[in-house]
Amino acid sequence: MEKLKDYAEVVSRAERGELVFPTSVNAALRLQLALADPDCEMEDVIRKVLAEPQLAARTVALANAAAFNRSSSPVTSVRVAVQRLGFRHLYSMAASMVVRQFGNRINDPTLRAKADQLWQHTAHVAALSYIIGRKLTHTDPDTALFAAIVHEAGGFYLLSCADELPGLLDHPEQWQGAAQEIITREMMRKMAIPEPVSQAIVALRGASLMPPPIGLRDTLLVARALAPVPSPLATEPTHASLLEFIDGNVALAQILEESAEDAASMSAALLA
Repeated sequence: MEKLKDYAEVVSRAERGELVFPTSVNAALRLQLALADPDCEMEDVIRKVLAEPQLAARTVALANAAAFNRSSSPVTSVRVAVQRLGFRHLYSMAASMVVRQFGNRINDPTLRAKADQLWQHTAHVAALSYIIGRKLTHTDPDTALFAAIVHEAGGFYLLSCADELPGLLDHPEQWQGAAQEIITREMMRKMAIPEPVSQAIVALRGASLMPPPIGLRDTLLVARALAPVPSPLATEPTHASLLEFIDGNVALAQILEESAEDAASMSAALLA
């Protein structure tokens, strides 16, 4: 009964728009705000990236990923990395910093392991979404990458809450469903996620696939099913329609084979 009260309070805070973000995400949120400004200047962006060492390191790592470094000339400075990636990919990196900070502040070793696994899952889904969006669903790959990076933001928030309220997630029937959707929607709002991306993420719960996959939601659905690391928060089996599409799909297998290096290098950069 006490756990029900705890979870009800978490959901109530979400409904009131009172989700608490760690202060460690402020630098990344400031960068997101700057990048959303159409008059944003390159020098200001570079200064903000340099102000956050982890973000600077991951920006350089992503710029050196095979998908963005066709010349094989290594990037060694933040300035060149920002210029190579562009503001849209940098926006995705800032969002990844916000999401990861929720996992980084968890103390309980079991929950911390789940947060680490959830980020591994997220990184693989992001890399796969970029490839699938570009080559299969004809969805803007940059948007697909960004959507995948933030699609488990609600899960990271719940894990951080469980660190403060032990046992909060012991009974999935209490936190999955409508309550989980409320928290996810509020996380999307708090992070200023564009509405089309937010809608695609919310629509993932319990979704089936009607081939051929098209659009952002289907891109995320296929990428999640293909991710080599599963989400530790997933309790529902993959929908039969999605399994049928993937199993024995020669065209999809060829796309994945041709893009294996790009996907591996991209996910590695996000995991760095």
